[in-house]
Amino acid sequence: MHDLTPMMRQYHQLKARLPGTLLLFRLGDFYELFYDDAKTAARELEIALTSREVGKGRRIPMCGVPYHAVMGYVARLVERGYRVALCDQVEDPRRAKGLVRREVTRIITPGTVMEEGLLPARASVYLAALCRDGERWGLAAADLSTGEFLVTEVAAAQWPRLREEIGRLEPREILVPADAAEALRATLAPAHLTPLEEWRWDPATARRTLQEHFRVHSLEGFGCAGLAAATAAAGVLLHYLQQTQLSPLEHLRGLRTYTLDDYLVLDEGTRRHLEILRNQRDGSTRHTLLEVLDRTITAMGGRLLRAWLTQPLREEAAICARLDAVQDLLQQPALRFAVRTALKAIADLPRLVGRIGHGSAGPRDLVALRLSLERLPALRATLAEATAARLRHLARQVEEHAEVAALIARAIADDPPAVARQGGVIREGYDADLDGLRRAAREGKRWIADLEAAERARTGIKSLRVGYNKVFGYYIEVSKPNLRLVPPDYVRKQTLTAAERFITAEMKEREAQILGAEERIAEVEARLIAALREEVARHAAAIQRTAAALAEWDVLAALAEVAAARGYTRPSLSTVPALRVRAGRHPVVEAALPAGAFVPNDLEMDVDERAVLIVTGPNMAGKSVYCRQAALLTIMAQIGSFVPAEDAVVGITDRIFARVGATDDTALGRSTFLVEMQETAQILHNATRTSLVILDEVGRGTSTYDGMSIAWAVVQYLHDQIGARTLFATHFHELTELAALLPRVHNVNVLVREEGEEVVFLHRVVAGAADRSYGIHVARLAGIPPAVIEQARRVLAHLEATAGPGAESVTAPLPGRARGARQIPLPLDVPSPVEEELLALSVESLTPLEALNRLSELKERVRALRGAPQGLREKRLQ
Repeated sequence: MHDLTPMMRQYHQLKARLPGTLLLFRLGDFYELFYDDAKTAARELEIALTSREVGKGRRIPMCGVPYHAVMGYVARLVERGYRVALCDQVEDPRRAKGLVRREVTRIITPGTVMEEGLLPARASVYLAALCRDGERWGLAAADLSTGEFLVTEVAAAQWPRLREEIGRLEPREILVPADAAEALRATLAPAHLTPLEEWRWDPATARRTLQEHFRVHSLEGFGCAGLAAATAAAGVLLHYLQQTQLSPLEHLRGLRTYTLDDYLVLDEGTRRHLEILRNQRDGSTRHTLLEVLDRTITAMGGRLLRAWLTQPLREEAAICARLDAVQDLLQQPALRFAVRTALKAIADLPRLVGRIGHGSAGPRDLVALRLSLERLPALRATLAEATAARLRHLARQVEEHAEVAALIARAIADDPPAVARQGGVIREGYDADLDGLRRAAREGKRWIADLEAAERARTGIKSLRVGYNKVFGYYIEVSKPNLRLVPPDYVRKQTLTAAERFITAEMKEREAQILGAEERIAEVEARLIAALREEVARHAAAIQRTAAALAEWDVLAALAEVAAARGYTRPSLSTVPALRVRAGRHPVVEAALPAGAFVPNDLEMDVDERAVLIVTGPNMAGKSVYCRQAALLTIMAQIGSFVPAEDAVVGITDRIFARVGATDDTALGRSTFLVEMQETAQILHNATRTSLVILDEVGRGTSTYDGMSIAWAVVQYLHDQIGARTLFATHFHELTELAALLPRVHNVNVLVREEGEEVVFLHRVVAGAADRSYGIHVARLAGIPPAVIEQARRVLAHLEATAGPGAESVTAPLPGRARGARQIPLPLDVPSPVEEELLALSVESLTPLEALNRLSELKERVRALRGAPQGLREKRLQ
């Protein structure tokens, strides 16, 4: 250390306190990184790696980024999972006595991004903490940008449910105990885990951290009584934020406790298959349920709608309250229009307040808050016209905040600069000391401005010029041909090629007056802005309540808007597990088609008589659309939305499972069929009588008989053991026989019409089973070469001709069923090659010896087939 320069010693002292963190060290107009940090940053950011001398001729790796673009580089590092610390100069280099003082002003991690340009406007960014206390798991999650702070807790046996909740929140970063990090990493992939030392997870310390921050003696008022694990997680999360943000976090003023059982569960696979938030093609919101319903005006409303779509309600009264609100706004189009128009003038209040409470708000953030608050009185008067109970309750939550708006209006200029250090932020007349300093600076600059004309007249030098630069300050510049005219009171300051620069005693005095005033102006403005932020931050909780109410108004008005535009109907709710829909439509497909092009269909299901529907029909006919439609309508109803149907009765559902389509997982070495089976297994283990199950083409990823057998058994298990409402789309037409064998299984199929060699898809779902799949027709539509199509037709004709009508069957008992219980025959319609040879054998033409030899040969073939592995038997039979 003694061999290093003073600046590098300063760097090492700061870096020693930040293990595992990339330190960006401010040097003039750049942030620089050294040693391994430089190598990492150069590699990740694709910037040049250079070197720097650190003393006695020794050089170290170095790279740097411009200070004005630093957050773009920081964002790229944080997206890759790195922690980044910003070390800034905290005193003016011109006034520093020796080495400029530097301090770490911010630590940015994947879960603590605050900068507006780095955050998705319509999605929350969560930091989470996970703690186990005995037989309980606690989860805390906070969105630093808005001040949202959530906690929940479950029994250890419910860990899979908590893991699904973590998947729903999609936290950017999860804090976990160091000793559990590796085990959790395997189950929470691909989330970014940050292990923390054991001492941080002490429940008493965590509870004390929360109490001190919220300034309370007990956490019972937040609903945390008895939630030791959740409290510990929340305390650790808050302490982590305090350590990394180095700010008071005044916008984190509430803690919301919630219970997972209050909401309909949509696991990650179901959200993906139903394309609720993202489509499966490119991961965007295009052609998703979110895109159809998101007619929100504000960013805060957009974030709330996303939360509703991933966490539908289960409480009937709460759902009905939302439906009443949507109906009220649907029936009052003028009110709806007025509210939506007014909301266009409201900024993203939660994030504005978040930056103010965080201490990172700029002058324009304060002006944006003022402009929004000034519009609240008129908006409140408009909201009062609503009649629905929920809307009136929300209207009462909206306060005017006139005091805050007036304070900002008095303090901040109407059009301030983006950055406070540029000056001119505080309005004239707000602070007497600041006004005096500004007058002094203006007077000095006016004297300087008049000096040039005065000196030209005094000296007779017509080309004399008065100028300023940061190094030499103010000066008088005289060209060399005129140096003979320079008066004796000019003091030479700088020699140039073609001119000399001078200063006078009076200029020096005025310069000190100007620069001193400007330094004091910057200091006073910074102090006043910080004080103003602190004062506004004291109102953070109240403004957040207003913002939450306006966000819900925005969502409810958006749902009414889409209902009006698309002709949606209010659903009726039922506590009985049922789903009855008349002329239902798939909301996403309908939105993508021309008006009136979608063919509506009825659906009737209940757990007592129509629990399982076997859906058959050709590819492209609409089986998957019909099945997904049932799930999406249920989700829409339980978030409080109207639904695309003429009439709908929706039984309140605890979980929706959807396994649609087939994809593999090469990263984890899982085949398409394995993924399919794992997702099906999750359904069979977790579905209940009040669940809704959507299964599409289960079993198609393996051989025909294996797949058919699995599909058969899955349907039987869902019917006998679980009883959940199930839509089972399949090309295994043999499964339609289940309708005759199981009382609550029914067949429906999607109609087609044959016109010569053409097939017209009618997209109409009717009772009964389909008899053909029309796969060759679909192959032709897909562009398969004509020669292949013709050969396929010949092969199909041969197979249909050789498959006799009197097919045999075997009994496929379901594992776990009692001996002697009813068994269901599994059809085997295709005769084996040995059977075909026996049937074709002309016994009359064979001698006794030939018949004996032939019989012996066939017997050996059968014995060989029985002893062969399954895959080889299928290959031989083919």
